[in-house]
Amino acid sequence: MSETHLPFFHPSRLFFRLSVLLIAGLLTYGSYFAYDSVGALAPTLIQEWHTNREAIGWLYTIYSIAGIVSVVFGGMLIDRIGTRWSSLLFSVLIAAGACIVAYAPSVAIACLGRFIFGAGSESLTVAQNSICARWFRDRELAMSFGVTIAISRLGTLFSFNTESLIAGRFGVRSALWAAAGFCVLSLAANLVYCWMDKHGEKALQLKEEGGGEKIVLSDIRRFGASYLYVILLCFAFYSATFPFTALSTDFFHEKWGLPLTTDEGGGFLAAVFSDFLHMFSTAPGTSSIIIFASMLLAPFAGGMVDRCGKRSLLMILGSLLMIPSFLLLGFTQAPPRYPMLLLGASFVLVPAAMWPAVPLVVEKSRVGTAFGLMTMLQNIGLAVFPWLNGKLRDMTHDYKASMVMFACLGLVGLVFSVLLNLADKRAGSVLDRGCGAGG
Repeated sequence: MSETHLPFFHPSRLFFRLSVLLIAGLLTYGSYFAYDSVGALAPTLIQEWHTNREAIGWLYTIYSIAGIVSVVFGGMLIDRIGTRWSSLLFSVLIAAGACIVAYAPSVAIACLGRFIFGAGSESLTVAQNSICARWFRDRELAMSFGVTIAISRLGTLFSFNTESLIAGRFGVRSALWAAAGFCVLSLAANLVYCWMDKHGEKALQLKEEGGGEKIVLSDIRRFGASYLYVILLCFAFYSATFPFTALSTDFFHEKWGLPLTTDEGGGFLAAVFSDFLHMFSTAPGTSSIIIFASMLLAPFAGGMVDRCGKRSLLMILGSLLMIPSFLLLGFTQAPPRYPMLLLGASFVLVPAAMWPAVPLVVEKSRVGTAFGLMTMLQNIGLAVFPWLNGKLRDMTHDYKASMVMFACLGLVGLVFSVLLNLADKRAGSVLDRGCGAGG
């Protein structure tokens, strides 16, 4: 049958594949929303659970501990039972964990929920990458990754700009159940994907893709200096950005007196629109500037990196921007929107150059192990520094010590990015080549 006579929703049609891409992005929308809901609600949760900021940091730490375990086993499970069944299992874990957090009468029960939630969430991201590789090839693959990330980060953006409003209108418990509800909707999206994928598999004889981010210990000794500097930069960069964001709403609310919501009256949807319209004037909205900048600019930054190269130089610039950003936040009364915009620029530049650098500095057969180790090291940092951030805040009753810690991590990242630049020059400037130079 010729393509012109195929049904409109046939799996070979572009519309069908774009529908798969939209659904694939929605798979992690709920988990991104729920992940940052505890940070967006931190001031309220501290009162609700009669606890401190260290405990809120623990909710992020326990999530990352689960992520470390899941990185080891998630890819293998995908290979063993396939993308459809494994992604459904991960979605069920996410929804169950989010429901436990919403029900939790104490931090201890919430930590149990966050562990289950984290075990599913990190593994589902691996499955999502496999879905993109299954349905999109060559030049479309980078586009598919960009679209799914953008849809997922909408969850973070909405979490920071709506959770405090929901808590103010309907109570903090309702806000946590809203996060759980989005996880259930993502589970429903996964069921739709499974139906579409099964239909497409029969029509197109699709090949099952592997889990991707598996760790093969025997490959580790074959990695060179450039890869080592990339993963150490990854550790320093994410250990500063995400743990800072976890308690930044409380920080902006306390130090600058930014309100948790504009809530100027009127209906709920009008209040949501008002919060987005006045994003820079609320504490949760200011926290979301980093994600907002990434959503808008990351696709363009990725295209620029592909065309122009200069990956190690962009990593140097992005790391450098972190240092004055955190020091301005910690030691001045300058409006936080300005250093947050600098951090947003850093959050665009470093990931856009760092993650695509890995396939350029390791052999193709070892890319899965390289990404697996990188993700594991990233999660180790995300397990330690949210707790340490909260601990420092409770010990000093101030955020200056935390900002110095994050600025030091920026300095460490800067050192590793400079060392990467030097190592890359010795290897023939592989990272700094653009597509116009045969890169």
